[in-house]
Amino acid sequence: MQRQQSQNRLYTVCAVVTLTVFAAFAARLADWQLIHGEEFREMAHNAGSITESSERIRGEILDRNGSGLVVNETRCRLTVDRTVTNETLAYILDLLAQTGENRTDELPVITAEDTKALCRRYGLNGDEKRLRDLLAIRYSMENAETDTFDLAPNLSQPHAGYLSERLQGIDGVEIKTRFVRQAVNPTLAPHLLGALGAISAEEYEALSGKGYHLSDRIGKFGVESAFESTLRGVAGEKQTYTNADGETVTVTKTEPKPGNTVWLTIDSHLQATANQALSENIRAAGKDCESGAAVMLNVSDFSVLAAASYPNFDLNRYSAYGEEYARLLSDSRAPLFDRAFSGIFACGSVFKPCVALAALQEGIVTPETEIYCSRIYDYYPSNPVACMHYHGTENLTTALTHSCNYYFAETGRRLGIKKIDRYAEQLGLGELTGVETGESSGILAGRDSDNWAPGNTVQAAIGQSDNAFTPLQLATCAATIANDGKRLQTHIVSKITDYERTTTITETKSHLSATLQVDKKHLKTVQNAMCEVTRNPEGTAYGVFGDYPVTVAAKTGTAENAGSDHATFICYAPAEKPEVAVAVVLEHGEKGVYAMNVAKALLDGCFQKTAN
Repeated sequence: MQRQQSQNRLYTVCAVVTLTVFAAFAARLADWQLIHGEEFREMAHNAGSITESSERIRGEILDRNGSGLVVNETRCRLTVDRTVTNETLAYILDLLAQTGENRTDELPVITAEDTKALCRRYGLNGDEKRLRDLLAIRYSMENAETDTFDLAPNLSQPHAGYLSERLQGIDGVEIKTRFVRQAVNPTLAPHLLGALGAISAEEYEALSGKGYHLSDRIGKFGVESAFESTLRGVAGEKQTYTNADGETVTVTKTEPKPGNTVWLTIDSHLQATANQALSENIRAAGKDCESGAAVMLNVSDFSVLAAASYPNFDLNRYSAYGEEYARLLSDSRAPLFDRAFSGIFACGSVFKPCVALAALQEGIVTPETEIYCSRIYDYYPSNPVACMHYHGTENLTTALTHSCNYYFAETGRRLGIKKIDRYAEQLGLGELTGVETGESSGILAGRDSDNWAPGNTVQAAIGQSDNAFTPLQLATCAATIANDGKRLQTHIVSKITDYERTTTITETKSHLSATLQVDKKHLKTVQNAMCEVTRNPEGTAYGVFGDYPVTVAAKTGTAENAGSDHATFICYAPAEKPEVAVAVVLEHGEKGVYAMNVAKALLDGCFQKTAN
């Protein structure tokens, strides 16, 4: 009886243990299949699948007329994956040799021992035809971040067709198309357009949350940088896996979306004209004149029609060749520096219209007020101002016409630096213009200067002292005077459309930045005086513009600095109904005629006049 009870207890224990084990298995199965089933199925699916991202298609950059400035050119590439055999690679190398196409080769210099070790690693006997080439390819494939490798990244169309016929049906080999970003005219506007470059550690840290990878290239300056998010586009993503029936299945996870197209306000013809005129006149100026800049604005909306900086560079070579960047960096003329938007230069007498407007509005002078020029202005003996001539009695109009330093030194002394600066700011001098690609703010004498002394004001009033502005600011100042005192936000982007250019996403509207607080009668006095600069035989720009078929309102300038003087010039035309405004700065240009010639070439290009 006792034995029977023991057996029953044993059976009970075994049953309980068995039930417990089965219950545990059931619970685990329920957890795997019911609770976390979808998660584990996804993990199993991903473990046996390959995810590939398609190439991003970056948006293009166009000029105001829709002509391409930076575009995507279609190229072909030969890719291989990691499963391709050494025999297939050798066959492909023979085909590439027949076509003369270049291939990727990143194998460093190696010793005989290194060769033996790599042969063992890649399953090569050591006596294969093209051994060194095969080692180079396998080495590059091993170090590639993706499962596919560009063996020949830049095939011509004819050779792509030839290779495609001979490689059909070979697994792991494919000829694909890709986009290569190119500047259509690489020297036209390199500073404005900008370039792409490898993402830096700091940039990656800031952008990794927005889908950027360490292998990405991003805009480094110019439009490419300022509109990076607009131009970038979205890469497509597809996943390939083998299903339960052994079939290969490809699923698109993300559809690719090209970046948007950016339309600039630049006119390619005027931009080319500015480049050529700068090059010719800088060479003609000689001595130590090696650089300069010119900007032309549309007076109706302050859009940038041309912005040239000399010397410039080849944007395609800059982007493609590291040694070219090093060469440009070592050039003493600093061709990478954007003088049009970022260069700040002593401006000289082109500052005088600002002082004239301030003096009239503040009641310091009237149009009839006369000041006698005896050539040397020495009210402050420690800050004497020399005039170019003994002008005798001058009023405001004749003083602007002759560019009389004596008149404006005395007028500036009576005004004081604070009043001068207030009107200069309204004209956009020493102020950011708002252009989208970045700029310098310039230096406004008195406001931006330490230890200001009253004697410094007479120098500032003739555009000397610490006054230093960008050509873009000088063009904005001229456009503001031409626009009857209304300063609009300067801009270089006209609109943004989708990649196909069919839908406008955003369009730049004119935006009022400031209004010059000057009575219309005073503004008219200065506008008429600027016309006298070109129309009066005694005007400082008469020699270049005296018989010009369009009335030009202008002011010449010569700015003292180390070396030869800078030559500066501002103007707008037609004076009766202004359409464009121009500013030119030639570093160490010395003679103003060369700066005037650049402006004249731009006006010729704008009004389709033949140069005289």
